Amino acid sequence: MLLRLRVSLPDRPGGLGQVAKALGTLGADILQVTVLEREAGRAVDDFTVSWPGPVTASEARERLSAVPGVRVEGVWATKEVPGSALDYDLLMHVVSEPARGFATLVDALPGLCGAEWSLAVADGAVRHASLAAPDEFDLPEPPPRAISLDARELRLMLLPVVALGMHVIVARAEGPVFHRAELERAARIVDVVAKLAARVPAQS
Repeated sequence: MLLRLRVSLPDRPGGLGQVAKALGTLGADILQVTVLEREAGRAVDDFTVSWPGPVTASEARERLSAVPGVRVEGVWATKEVPGSALDYDLLMHVVSEPARGFATLVDALPGLCGAEWSLAVADGAVRHASLAAPDEFDLPEPPPRAISLDARELRLMLLPVVALGMHVIVARAEGPVFHRAELERAARIVDVVAKLAARVPAQS
């Protein structure tokens, strides 16, 4: 099974190697490592791993937390394809069919963000929804900027598209709140899609 693990570790030579060694000892195959931040002598990294056989998030957390100095901030199942250029593929699809830009974006965001579903809301109605997304969604107090938060037992990213009066929502039920690096990446992608979609001639 594919798991994503968010790990805080000492930012010093050999720290990443310790985690990699521990994962290897547990039989996990590391497919991708993403550095999210480096501050105050610590690094926060996301590991996407292939784990042999079923393993619960609590089991993975317990085993990895035994490494000295390591804090496991989250473990959750993922369907993302490590090493693939999903963001570039998404933008190429949008360029080829800009009129479907937001539908394409909403379908792609769960895989891009290690999330479960995504949707776009405007004027209180769901305009586009990925697989597993709810048919209705009551937007919390609409934020003026992209934010990450815990709400309704979900981890949410709320990404405003001001020009269209729309918000794009990305959600996952497990794992930590979306990191600011994830938020910034998703917000940039939404901004590019919005600019591409704005170039579509209005239907007369």
